[in-house]
Amino acid sequence: MEHFDYLVLGGGSGGVASARRARAHGAKVALIEAGRIGGTCVNVGCVPKKVMWCAASIAESFHDAGAYGFDVAEPKHDWARLKLHRDRYVEYLNGIYSSNLASEGVRRISGYGRFIDAHTLDVGGERFRGEHILVTTGSRPIRPPVPGGELGITSDGFFEIERRPARAAVVGGGYIGVEFAGVLAALGTNVTLLIHHDALLRGFDHMLGKELREHMEASGIVFAETCDVSRLDREGSGVQVSLCDGRRFGSFDAVIWAVGRTPNTSGFGLDEIGVALDGMGRVVVDEFQNTSTPSVYALGDVTGRLSLTPVAIAAGRKLADRVFGGVSDARLDYTNVPTVVFSHPPIGSVGLSEEEALAEYGAAVKVYSRRFTNLYYGVSERKPKTVVKLVTVGPDERVVGVHVIGLGADEMLQGFAVALQIGAKKADFDRTVAIHPTAAEELVTLR
Repeated sequence: MEHFDYLVLGGGSGGVASARRARAHGAKVALIEAGRIGGTCVNVGCVPKKVMWCAASIAESFHDAGAYGFDVAEPKHDWARLKLHRDRYVEYLNGIYSSNLASEGVRRISGYGRFIDAHTLDVGGERFRGEHILVTTGSRPIRPPVPGGELGITSDGFFEIERRPARAAVVGGGYIGVEFAGVLAALGTNVTLLIHHDALLRGFDHMLGKELREHMEASGIVFAETCDVSRLDREGSGVQVSLCDGRRFGSFDAVIWAVGRTPNTSGFGLDEIGVALDGMGRVVVDEFQNTSTPSVYALGDVTGRLSLTPVAIAAGRKLADRVFGGVSDARLDYTNVPTVVFSHPPIGSVGLSEEEALAEYGAAVKVYSRRFTNLYYGVSERKPKTVVKLVTVGPDERVVGVHVIGLGADEMLQGFAVALQIGAKKADFDRTVAIHPTAAEELVTLR
C-alpha cells in the first residue's frame, strides 16, 4: 500500500488547487479522479457556458451593427462549428490541468475511490493511505423523477447538443436556467422558460430578477409560471411538457432541466467512516472545512457552500495552507463573495441584497439606485436598460451590497467587490472620480 500525506478525492478546480498548494508546501500528494480533469467548471460548467455566452453576445451585436454604419447581411450561425471549437478549447484546458499536476509532482490516480477507513481509499482494487484526505467530489444536475423525465436533458446534456434546437423549453428560473435560455434565444431558438415561482433568480436582490425578466421577454422568450412539471411525452419528433395544473406546452426539440444540483456523496463510503451529511445529502463541514471525521475534509459543491469555482479554489488553498503550511488559522471567509450570472444582459452581485439588509439592519438601511440606457445603445433602436444599486447601512453609509444588471456588469463588479471587502463607505464612492463615459461611473455618482 502506497502512503501519502494528502489524498484528494475529486479532480475539480478546488481539488486540483488544494493538491497543488499542498505539494508546494512539500507534502506527498495524490489526486484521484475517474473522469476528465477540471470537474464541472472546465468540462460542463463555467468554461463551455461562457464560450456559448460569448457566441450569443456576438449574435446580439448584429442587431445594433446597422446603427453603427455596418451593412450586415442576415448572419448565419454554425452551431456544430462552435461546438467543435468549444470542445477543443475544453480539451486544451484538460491538458493544462494534467500537465500542471505532473510538473509539480502530484500523483494522478485514475479511477473511483472508496473509503476503507478514515485514512485508506480503494481505487480499482489498489489501496492508498493518506494522513489527510480531502473529499471534493462535486455535484450533478437533478433530473426530476416524473414520467418521461428522461426525455429532457440536463445541463450536462446541453453541451452534447449537436444542432441548435428550433424550439426549446427550459425548466427552472435560477442562474443556469436563465443563462441557457438567453444563449438559445440569442442564437435563434424559440424559447419557453418554465419557472416555479413568478420571480427569477430567487436569493439575489429582487431588482435583478425583475429587470432580467423584462429583458428576456423583450428578446422574445415566453414565460410560463408553473406549479410543477408533471410529465414529458414524446410527440412526433419532439417532446410535450405537461404541467400539474393541466396545461401543456410543446412540442419542443429540446427540454432542458435546470432545477438544481445534488451533491455526489453516495457510493464511496462516507457513511461507513462516520462523515455526517445534512438533510440534502451534503457533507457537513465547519469553518475550517473539517468534517465530523478527523483527518477527512470536504469543500466545494459537495458541501453546498457557495457553489462557485473561485470559492472552491480559495477554500482548497486555505485548507492546504493550514494542514501543510503551518498557517493554523487559515480558512476562507465566505462573506462578500462576488458572483456573476451570464444572462443576457449579464448580472453582477456582491454582498447583501436589499431584502437581506433590511432583515438584518432594518431602518438603518439606505438604498441608492439608477436606471439608465448604456451609451452603447444611444444610436441604436434597441434601448435596454442598465440598473445599478448600492445598499448601505448606518449613519456612515457603509456599503454592504452592490448589484448591477446590464452591459459590462460582469467585468465591472470585481473592483467594486474589493471596495466592499475593505469596508468602503458611500462617501468613498462619492470621492472617487468617475471614468466617463462608462456604465461603471454611475456607481460613484449616485445621489
